[in-house]
Amino acid sequence: MAGEKALVVSTREGQVQGALVDRVMVFKGIPYAKPPVGSRRWKSPEPMDPWSNVRPALEFGLSPFQDRQGCIDTGGGDPGKMSEDCLYLNVWTPRAEAGAKLPVVFWIHGGAFVIGAGNLPAYNGVPLASQDVVLVTFNYRLGHLGFFAHPALERENPNGPVNFGLLDQMAALAWVNRNIAQFGGDPDNVTVMGQSAGAKSVLSLYASPLMKDKNHFKRGVALSSYVLNELPREDAVSRGTIFASDLDLTGDDVTMEQLRGLKADDFWKRSPGTVISPASVVGDPVLPKTLRAAFRDNQALKLPLILGSTSYDASVAVAFGIEPKDVVERLGNLVGVVRPYYPDVSDDDELGRRICTDFVFTVVPRLLADHHAEHAPVWRCFFDYTAARLRGERPHGVPHGEDAPWFLLTPDRCPPTQGKLVEEDQQFLRRLQTHVLQFIRTGDPGTSEGVAWQRHTLLKDAALVLGEEVLMAQPYKKNLLGLAVLAVGMGLIDNAMRPPAGRRSTPPDPYAVSHFGLTGTNAQAAGQTG
Repeated sequence: MAGEKALVVSTREGQVQGALVDRVMVFKGIPYAKPPVGSRRWKSPEPMDPWSNVRPALEFGLSPFQDRQGCIDTGGGDPGKMSEDCLYLNVWTPRAEAGAKLPVVFWIHGGAFVIGAGNLPAYNGVPLASQDVVLVTFNYRLGHLGFFAHPALERENPNGPVNFGLLDQMAALAWVNRNIAQFGGDPDNVTVMGQSAGAKSVLSLYASPLMKDKNHFKRGVALSSYVLNELPREDAVSRGTIFASDLDLTGDDVTMEQLRGLKADDFWKRSPGTVISPASVVGDPVLPKTLRAAFRDNQALKLPLILGSTSYDASVAVAFGIEPKDVVERLGNLVGVVRPYYPDVSDDDELGRRICTDFVFTVVPRLLADHHAEHAPVWRCFFDYTAARLRGERPHGVPHGEDAPWFLLTPDRCPPTQGKLVEEDQQFLRRLQTHVLQFIRTGDPGTSEGVAWQRHTLLKDAALVLGEEVLMAQPYKKNLLGLAVLAVGMGLIDNAMRPPAGRRSTPPDPYAVSHFGLTGTNAQAAGQTG
């Protein structure tokens, strides 16, 4: 067993003291940037000043400000104590030995850029660390604090950044590049992984010119990324103006000093229509163009990439108040063209679910796969596996987010599968684990139990179907591609997925959404991971 001395690691900023949990070294709440408070609110993250004493890294750092009940309702669990001072990360490692050169996973949490944290139960790093992988999770600024524009900010820093949450992610990744070797990790073998908004963040790291020539990661996994259009900068400025007005700051003479003087915990009582979500902003140094355009124009990093989706990704739309039948209605005349592609569907609710799942999370991201496959290896997967004891509770398929624990090897550590796995589930987990670990270690997901995960190319439309039966599907929903291109070009997909003006409603079915790998009634009890 490691002694106390072995649990002290020296970083560039100072020493940190971790703890031994299940034979894994865990370091929690390490600051990777100065607190973005006061004059640093709505500015790029700044490096931490060095500290002289050994800093305890035994408790998670404070979570980002967010709608606590919203995080619980959508499956994340209680994020715990929250603060504007939230830029902390966590490291799980099997051995903190410089020179061990273990592969590293940098996990970006989801939550539509408005909820979530790096301490949630599904992100427990013990299982991956037990397989000789170093896992890093972290917090980044959310909601108004993470994605914000306003005329006063435009005057202070014309054409400056507005995607502050994405800049936080880059700062955390830079910390990994500087320090992870001291925790046994290999800074030259980092895989960025994320789900939902975390997956969109992975694609943003590929697309942002700020990451060019950084060499901070080698490959990526984007689970249930949605490629809805980013919000134009001018629209973000308009939302920021409305937000400030809600807090009684009106007129052309509003200053950044006034805005930075606002209480952060008041932000979450404002109109949801002022929040930049679920997409980030286009038109700043972080994202000068949309993700679609960056991949189309061959400006994304040419690195290996896995793109995945679930069989009921549409559950997240329900969680944020978008009724499936409204999706159908908003497609207008295109519905008549769409219906023949779903001959087994008779009611508009189910049709809306299928359209959302296919067009937003499966087929449209496949357009990015086509562009990326011209320059780098791409693999696709479709997650349709439900734990045996839960199959009667998943009438529409695997909810959005329920794949994340399986990819992180944690389904037995968080609801709804905690304590419910049977041997069939364990066999599936071992099979998926083989692919995941091979990709993390080598950049190729390889073969498991005789099934090779084949690359997606323009000439070979392929996806690994991860269900009760694991198989390669060729082609995979290729018949919908032309229709998706048409719908995207007409702006119909973005319009169909527009959230309602009111607050997100809590789904009546406690298993309707699983945004973080937890579900409904189980989420509040889950608490924070160990």
